[in-house]
Amino acid sequence: MRSLVVIGGGPRAAGLLERIAAHAPALELVVHVVDPFPAGAGRVWRHAQSPLLRMNSMAEDVTVFTDASFTGLGPVREGPSLAQWGDVDPTSFPSRQVQSGYLEWFFRHAVASLPSNVTVREHRARAVRVTGRTVDLDDGSSLSADVLVLALGHLDAEPEPEHRKLAEHASAHGLVYVPPLYSADADLSEVTGDVLLRGFGLAFIDLMVLLTEGRGGRFTGSGADLRYVPSGAEPRLFVGSRRGVPYHSKTGYRLQGERPVLPRFFTAAALEGRSWDFRTDVWPLIAKEVAWGHYHELGTGHPDRLRLPFAQFAAAFAALPWYSREMRELEARAVPDPADRIDFERLDRPLAGVTFETGEELQEHLRSYIAADVARRSDPRHSADLGAFLALLSVYGQLPDVRLRDADPWWHGYFSYLASGPPPDRLEELLALSRAGIVRFVGADMWVEAVDGAFLAGSATTPEVVRANGLVEARLPGHTLSRTADPVLKSLRANGAVSEDGDGFVRVTAEGRLIGEDGAVDPARFAVGPYAAGRTFAAFARPNTNAPAFRQNDVIARTVLRQLGD
Repeated sequence: MRSLVVIGGGPRAAGLLERIAAHAPALELVVHVVDPFPAGAGRVWRHAQSPLLRMNSMAEDVTVFTDASFTGLGPVREGPSLAQWGDVDPTSFPSRQVQSGYLEWFFRHAVASLPSNVTVREHRARAVRVTGRTVDLDDGSSLSADVLVLALGHLDAEPEPEHRKLAEHASAHGLVYVPPLYSADADLSEVTGDVLLRGFGLAFIDLMVLLTEGRGGRFTGSGADLRYVPSGAEPRLFVGSRRGVPYHSKTGYRLQGERPVLPRFFTAAALEGRSWDFRTDVWPLIAKEVAWGHYHELGTGHPDRLRLPFAQFAAAFAALPWYSREMRELEARAVPDPADRIDFERLDRPLAGVTFETGEELQEHLRSYIAADVARRSDPRHSADLGAFLALLSVYGQLPDVRLRDADPWWHGYFSYLASGPPPDRLEELLALSRAGIVRFVGADMWVEAVDGAFLAGSATTPEVVRANGLVEARLPGHTLSRTADPVLKSLRANGAVSEDGDGFVRVTAEGRLIGEDGAVDPARFAVGPYAAGRTFAAFARPNTNAPAFRQNDVIARTVLRQLGD
């Protein structure tokens, strides 16, 4: 009997099992799934986390099943979306506990769909070492692997030098410091008083919830009349970041016009055989693709907002480079309202060059900015923003095929800022917390200093300086192979069995095989996930999008079975 060991039991492992089942192998095979957390959900999506934490995707936009859009070689096996499985409002943003149930059910479904000659054995333990074909677990047992797949998910990293110094400062002065962590794993019990939060993305939203409503506070009313009633146990949160503003709200409407065929401009063929620089060659193609999604929806859903017939505009748009004088002239001529045009630089840094004499002026400005963002993302008149969002997703769908190397790290942050923001009601809660004085905005280009007995923070936006007794890094750890805290990757790196690319990700072939320090390809060891080169970032697939994660799973499943001799 052949042996396949999968380290990591989260959504990726479940998806791989589903694809193995779809290919119906004939060989006698035992699959060992190793994870200390529940299979299917894994660590990040485990049920044992606060019920207040929610997804940032609508229930109808999450599926773990292939559908007719799938272009992999394996068969399509359709199944329910999260909304259908949980019988919940398709446009709601369910709790992570609901998603946890969906993922655990999917894992059981995938196991049950395997042929009788394939057995799955779960090991609720942590893999600590890989030596040759042997995988050692922290319960003292070991497994023999004919083929090994690392489906490790999101990983912790060793602290950066700055984080070590800040932790030492906090310890020496009786302060609180929380390094970059996954919010559900962070110990927040000592976070009290005036606290700095550095980061304004989804990690901040989670921390905001845990430190306010999670401390017994409550919200009353709705919309602009939403009010926060403190419990008295909350800290006061001073938040800032590079941009100084939160991620954009998720849209709450559907397309009003025709659904565009995406991608149109950013394709593997467009980059094939070219030497390129990300900013000068790749980003303009991405920008044009996203702008196309925006203007396609504006022209087909709101044709009265264009001065030109849409077909004429589309033909002119297709012929022009995004960053060209002629493209700007086309926008000015065809799109009379500047609010209907897409400006990536303005979107990226909304506080660039903006300063205020007092912190209070900044509070008022950002409350107006956030309220306008929620209103825009809730108004179908601005559904062109959804067109841009769908085009962004199509770009990510192409990345595994394009296999970008040394991409500008700014790009992923920008994608998340535009497309992976919180549900709109979370930003309404942020506004209520700001009005209640629980949250205070620091501004853009936030700086932090450790001084005797405190942490200081300020920004380029106002002259105000904040003094606090705590600092929480409201962001996820930045993972690279050289700084990984994962014991399996450490053991493989120690003997040269893994290597990293220019961005610090684990190098793999197109089929997911590990590439060693000497450049040799390991035929029997694979890696897939956010720490591996050629990764996909979207946490879950949207129905009818030919999701890259499904295609990756299909390729790896076929390659693994071929390696096992099926």
